[in-house]
Amino acid sequence: MDHATGLSFVALDGPTLSFAAVCLAALLGSFLISAWLQQRSIRALAWWGTAYFIGASSIALWAAPAPVVQLPSELPQALMFVACGMLWNGVRLFHGRRLWPGPMFVGAIVWLVVCQAPGMQEGSAARIAFGAIVVSAYTFFIAYELWSERRKSLFSRTAAIVVPCVHAAIFLMPLVMRAILPDAFTNEWRTVLAVESIIYAIGTAFVMLLLVKDHHVHFYRLAATTDHLTGLFNRRAFVDAANAMYARQGARGDAVTLLMFDLDKFKSINDRFGHGVGDSALKVFAKVASTSIRATDVLGRLGGEEFAAIIPEETAGAIQVAERLRLAFQAAGLTIDGHEIGATVSIGVVTSYAPVPNLDALLLRADEALYAAKNGGRNRHHIAPDEPGCEQARQAAAARAAEANSGIIKRRLAARRARKADAVLAT
Repeated sequence: MDHATGLSFVALDGPTLSFAAVCLAALLGSFLISAWLQQRSIRALAWWGTAYFIGASSIALWAAPAPVVQLPSELPQALMFVACGMLWNGVRLFHGRRLWPGPMFVGAIVWLVVCQAPGMQEGSAARIAFGAIVVSAYTFFIAYELWSERRKSLFSRTAAIVVPCVHAAIFLMPLVMRAILPDAFTNEWRTVLAVESIIYAIGTAFVMLLLVKDHHVHFYRLAATTDHLTGLFNRRAFVDAANAMYARQGARGDAVTLLMFDLDKFKSINDRFGHGVGDSALKVFAKVASTSIRATDVLGRLGGEEFAAIIPEETAGAIQVAERLRLAFQAAGLTIDGHEIGATVSIGVVTSYAPVPNLDALLLRADEALYAAKNGGRNRHHIAPDEPGCEQARQAAAARAAEANSGIIKRRLAARRARKADAVLAT
C-alpha cells in the first residue's frame, strides 16, 4: 500500500504473466482459425492460427510448475521455434510463394541438439542467449518476406518491417539484461520472457490483420481496374493511366504516342473455331504485348479485340515497339489451342505534343490510322498525319534532348579529367 496516495499495487509474477500469455495466444489462434473458416481461400490464416496454438502449448508446458508427465526441459522451447517457423511459412504461403517445411523445423532441431552440449543446462545464460537468437532469426525472416512483397500500402509495408524488427530486438533483450544486470536477470528472466511473448503475440497478429486487409484492398482494386480475360488494364484504368502520362509529357513539351491494335479477322476466328479459341487468341496477344512493351509504357484492352498502348516516345521510337509487337504476335498466332489460326494484328500510330491533353481526340486519330492499316492489307502499322504545330514542337523537344545530352557529356569529361588529375597527383 502506498500511504501517500492511498493506492495499492499488485506485482505480476512470472506464472501470472505466463498464464496471460497462454490465454492470449490461444485466443488469437482461435480468432485466426475462425477467420480461415470464413475465408478458406486464405490458407495462411490456418497456418498462423495453428502456430498460435502451438505457441500457447509451448508456454503452458514451459511455465507449468509440476507437469503431470515429465518432459525434456528443452521441448517447450522447441515447440516455440516450430510455431515461429509456421508463422514464417504462413507469410510465404500468403504471398504465393512455396512452403519451406525443412527450415520450419531447423530451429527446433538445432535447439534440441545444442541443448545436449555442456554448459547448456536449463536456465543457463548460454541457453537463454541461443534461444533468443533463434527466435530473432525467424522474426527477421518474417520481416524480409513482408518487406519483399510490393503489393501493400505504405502503412502496411512500414509496419511489416518495423513490428518484426522490434520483436527481434525484444527477444534479444535478455542478452543485454544478462550483461548489465546479472543478479536481477537471474531471478526475473522468466517474467521478462513472458512479457516478451505477450508483446510478440499481439504485434504479430497486428501485422497479419494488416496483411489480410491489404489482400482484400488489392483484390477489389485489381477487379476494378483489370480486364478479367487478359489481365491487362480495362478501358477505364487505361484511360486514367494514359491521361496521367499525357499530362506529364505535355507539361514538359515532350511527345506521347498512342498505338491502337485490332486483331485481324477476329470475327472469322470466332466463327471458324469458336469463342473459346477466340478468347485464347486475345490472351496470346495480351501476353505478347505485355512482353513487347517497356516498363514506361501503358497497355490496356479497350474492348472486344481492340487494345491500346501509350508510349512516352516520338513516332520513330514507338514504331520500333509496334513492329516488335506485331512480328512477335505474327509468330505466336500461327497456332493457337492446336489450331492453325495465322492470327495477325493491325496497328494505328499517332503522336502528339499537345500541351493540353485531349485523349479522346488522340484515340479518334489513332482509330482512323488503324482502319487505314486494315484497308491497306492488314498485319501492318499506319502512321496518322502530324497534328498542327507538330514540327515546331518536335524541334523544341530535340533541342532539349541535345542540351541534356551535352550536359551529360560535359559532366563525363569533367569526371574523366578529375580522375586523370588524381592519378597525376598520386604519382
